[in-house]
Amino acid sequence: MTFIQKLAAAWTRNDSLLCVGLDPDLARFPAHLAGQPDAIVQFCKAIIDATADLACAFKPQIAYFAALGAEDQLEDICTYLRETYPHIPLVLDAKRGDIGATAHQYAREAFDRYGADAVTVNPYMGFDSVEPYMAWPDRGVIVLCRTSNAGGSDLQFLDVGGRPLYQHVAQLVADKWNRNGQCALVVGATFPEEIAQVRALVGDMPLLIPGVGAQGGDVEATVKAGRTAGGAGMMINSSRAILYATPQDGEDFAQAARRAATETRDAINAARDAA
Repeated sequence: MTFIQKLAAAWTRNDSLLCVGLDPDLARFPAHLAGQPDAIVQFCKAIIDATADLACAFKPQIAYFAALGAEDQLEDICTYLRETYPHIPLVLDAKRGDIGATAHQYAREAFDRYGADAVTVNPYMGFDSVEPYMAWPDRGVIVLCRTSNAGGSDLQFLDVGGRPLYQHVAQLVADKWNRNGQCALVVGATFPEEIAQVRALVGDMPLLIPGVGAQGGDVEATVKAGRTAGGAGMMINSSRAILYATPQDGEDFAQAARRAATETRDAINAARDAA
């Protein structure tokens, strides 16, 4: 099953467009995990188990692991996801961008070492920096297009032939780069009008949409702008708002995460029904 097929099946199976981001921050872990050598694995596995029936994808952000020298724990978490929840896509958020030979090594890292179903990449260096990932035609290549940070406009809004650069990227990926039908785009929830413009350019291509939850993106506006005619087409990511939800009424951290994920998934679905 390809990444695109697995994602479509997960949308249906879990009735969800929610992508749960895995951004482990030791300073925000529950006290009982302090000092434990496998704290990251314990924390992420608990989050995964608590939210697996609510998510269409899981998205570990590699920097949160690499900064702690915890790549081995990331490998363990990826193995756990693949073996325990093989029906849920694993998206490695790495935002890699380098030239051919080096890009091939980054692709090996994502797809062979971590077994990711998809990886995020930066298109700034052009197609030859993205093409090596396509040697794995069953995997997803998720290209940065319109990011959720305010500074993204510094470059992404530059005029390119009468339209902003992010629209040029979207059109380029849709028309020329998506040779194997494996591409998706990153478009931030903080700019719903621009999500709609990208959707109009790329048809039913999947969109990874960060920015809801802690970054304040509007769920209803995001869904209205980004949904396909079939009511799907998106992986709407929330990380910190789920991972570090404040426990209530005797909840532990995983139960609090489940409650937050349920609320987000249900808000997304309510917006789907209203659209």
